[in-house]
Amino acid sequence: MTLRALVVGVSLLFQAAAVEAQEARQTGRDVSQGATGAAGAFDQLSTASTIGDLLAHPAFADHAHLLLPWDDRPADPSMPLSEIGSLLPYHSNVQPDLAVSSVNRMIDDVAAGQQVFYDFYTDGQKRTAPARQNTGLFFYRGRPGAPFAIIAPGGGFSYVGSVHEGFPYAEALSSLGYNAFVLKYRVGQGGGVATEDLAFALGYIFRNAKALQISTEGYSLWGSSAGARMVASIGSHGVARFGGDELPKPSTVVMAYTSHQDHSANEPPTFAVVGQQDGIAPAAAMEHRVSALRATGTIVEFKAFPGIGHGFGLGTGTSAEGWVADAVAFWQKFLRDD
Repeated sequence: MTLRALVVGVSLLFQAAAVEAQEARQTGRDVSQGATGAAGAFDQLSTASTIGDLLAHPAFADHAHLLLPWDDRPADPSMPLSEIGSLLPYHSNVQPDLAVSSVNRMIDDVAAGQQVFYDFYTDGQKRTAPARQNTGLFFYRGRPGAPFAIIAPGGGFSYVGSVHEGFPYAEALSSLGYNAFVLKYRVGQGGGVATEDLAFALGYIFRNAKALQISTEGYSLWGSSAGARMVASIGSHGVARFGGDELPKPSTVVMAYTSHQDHSANEPPTFAVVGQQDGIAPAAAMEHRVSALRATGTIVEFKAFPGIGHGFGLGTGTSAEGWVADAVAFWQKFLRDD
């Protein structure tokens, strides 16, 4: 089986599990089975569950609000998760079943006694900049000792679309054995502040790699839209440029649908995707940066998918379906052998 077929198969399993959970709730069957462990039993969510159910879920304690896109727009607690796409105005192809399945994966991990949320700023750092209260890392474990990826979702630096292009990506990477972190960063303050959060998160991960049971060799950065600007900036200029530690650049940058043009003479290998009908980050703009990177000698793989626009996420059911598998295969070329 090819890597692409494996990731697509995993995606179909996610959808089937989500449908089964929803049917279970509708027929009154217990949906908490399979979510038991050292931490006890937790009900899983379904697309019929509400925003209020998510915010009150015991698996997420005091950080449940960081799962949602907006910091400054309280969501209607009665809204069913089937309508979560309405909270993501810059995104398309939002599939609530995949979003809920990826959140349920964290619920299962917490039920098994695993920590899924990490603060990368200290209490003192949060006091000096209170908006840092709205940051953190959600961790999807892969194989112990495997390399890690950080995923920075998009949202125009107005919101963070983790439920669409953060958690589902992380679940896919974790299913292949890689460790994946989804970054919740500050919004409303532009790309510089958000990239500072990414830089600090990288420092936290490197300092705590042993406890997290991950390898820092060959790490990758994944970003979509606004998040792609962030990861590309680190790839171009390094972590310290944005207030972080002196750390190696990523082995690979994976960037989806952005008009970001800045680059350096020393870029990491880059995998880039865009929809040909993207009206926010036109394919031509991305092609321009790809050409500039190639002119510096950077290894680039670029895909423009027909019939889709901006913010397509996994691209399930579209011409982009399977792109995450292709990106993983590209990343693997630049991982050091064990």
